[in-house]
Amino acid sequence: QVQLVESGGGLVQIGGSLRLPCAASGLTFSAYRMGWFRRAPGKEREFVATINKSGRTTVYADSVKGRFTISRDNALNTVYLQMNSLKHEDTAVYYCAATARFSLGTYTIHEDYNYWGPGTQVTVSS
Repeated sequence: QVQLVESGGGLVQIGGSLRLPCAASGLTFSAYRMGWFRRAPGKEREFVATINKSGRTTVYADSVKGRFTISRDNALNTVYLQMNSLKHEDTAVYYCAATARFSLGTYTIHEDYNYWGPGTQVTVSS
């Protein structure tokens, strides 16, 4: 069965960096678009970034644009989220997601994705 497993979360200071890998198994990774979402305490899950199957096209939420970078290595079945200049408001559980669905949208809503990882906690503290 399909498994997505995030790692790399933890406690980091404001202005610091973290890299979150998400390892996928049980699917033909290169046939799936991948995305990152997050859920902060008391808030709804929100879109962070998405990358197409080849890795050539990316979309970011305005709140992370210029600070976060999504990338993928199809040979390693892994998608990454590089997070720089972290802010307190980036504190959340981060989830990676996969989809082979066709969407007329931009793959920025969670309904576009059908596989999810369990999430990894990122805490940004002063």
